[in-house]
Amino acid sequence: MQKIDFELNDEFVELNQLLKLVGICDSGGAGKMVVAGGNVSVDGQQELRKTCKIRAGQVVSLNGVRIHVKPG
Repeated sequence: MQKIDFELNDEFVELNQLLKLVGICDSGGAGKMVVAGGNVSVDGQQELRKTCKIRAGQVVSLNGVRIHVKPG
């Protein structure tokens, strides 16, 4: 499994934007489609809310990639 560390400089980042910022998706719109497909989990639970607020300390997983969100 590939591990990506993402440094969060704000209070939160929207899930679809996080997928764009780490390079998994080309755009926020593409990120929304990935989330809507049911392939994304946050802290081990399936997440279908495209603009779910992701905060430092959470882990986002999809397709063999795990994104660790760390405080900036």
